[in-house]
Amino acid sequence: MLLRLAYLGVTNAFAMLRLLPMSDPDKDIEILALRHQITVLERQLGMKRACFEPSDRAFLAALLHRLPRNLLPRLRLLVRPDTVLRWHRNLVAHRHATASKPKRSGRPRTVRSIRALVLRMAQENPSWGYRRLHGELLILGVKVAASTVWEILQTAGIDPAPERNSSTWADFLRSQADALLACDFFETITLSGARMYVLAVIEHANRRIRILGATAHPTAS
Repeated sequence: MLLRLAYLGVTNAFAMLRLLPMSDPDKDIEILALRHQITVLERQLGMKRACFEPSDRAFLAALLHRLPRNLLPRLRLLVRPDTVLRWHRNLVAHRHATASKPKRSGRPRTVRSIRALVLRMAQENPSWGYRRLHGELLILGVKVAASTVWEILQTAGIDPAPERNSSTWADFLRSQADALLACDFFETITLSGARMYVLAVIEHANRRIRILGATAHPTAS
């Protein structure tokens, strides 16, 4: 359409240059001849309507919109003046929609951190499907559509809906070892004979023991 519109603009620009050396009587004669040809065309069309391509509509709308509205009914046109005004409104609306259209089509790309979290959860929990992952993300406060989780898994080559097999406690511990801690109190006697209560934590991933605190009088805090 843009190429066709540019062609119409160039050809009519040359036509305007051709009119410059013509005298006013010659122009009046040509206008009368064109009006009569339009009358003949309307008589031949009868009840039918002339077909205008989108580029023709855009060109006529851009050409005639500068004329006063009360002058349009006096012109010999194949369409009604209201139709020309509607073409111009559509042209302006289309231009505004094109200018306001976002540069990148489609939904915005999911944040990289969310994609990494989904893939990590899927690798640590092979039996979880995309709906289970979606629910766990909502629990964590990550708002993302279930279809987006499905798309992330599909793109990474992970089955979005694997068959759910019953997993053992050992399988669960192995998959969650990096995030699991075991904590407990144990008692010890110091060299002075005082009894101390020690809070210790064991990291399942590397079996490292960490002492969080020791006190002779443990409280809830």
